[in-house]
Amino acid sequence: MAYLRGAASGGVFRLCALAALSATAVLPTGCTPYRIDIQQGNVVTQEMLARLRPDMTRQQVRYVMGTPLVADTFHPERWDYFYNLDKAGSPDERRRITLVFEKDRLTRVLGDVELPAGLGGQQGPADAGPAVTEDN
Repeated sequence: MAYLRGAASGGVFRLCALAALSATAVLPTGCTPYRIDIQQGNVVTQEMLARLRPDMTRQQVRYVMGTPLVADTFHPERWDYFYNLDKAGSPDERRRITLVFEKDRLTRVLGDVELPAGLGGQQGPADAGPAVTEDN
C-alpha cells in the first residue's frame, strides 16, 4: 500500500509540474502591459477659441477658456494653457496656447492652433519659444 501511495502522489506531482510549465510557456507570449491614456492640462477646443474676441475682459476669457494652467507672476499680462494627451504611453496630442492682455483686455492669442479673426499672433509648433519677450 505504501508503494501505491507514493506512485499516486508522484503522478499528481508530475501532472501539476507539467500544468505549471505549460502555463508559464503561454504567459509571456499572450500578455502585454496595459497602458492608460493620460490627459494633462487644459482641454482647449477650436469652439472655445472661436468664442474669443478682442477686448474681452479677464473674467469673460476665464468664463470661455477656464482657469489658465499657468498665470505667471512675473508676466501678469500673460495666461498660458497647455494640453497633453498620451495614448498608450506615447505622446499623441500636444497644444500650447498663450493669451496676452493689455490693460486687462485680451489683445493677442498665440499658439499652435487656428486663431480667431482679430486676435492674430504667432502660430507655430508647441515647442516654439516664449510668446512674450522680457521687455513686455
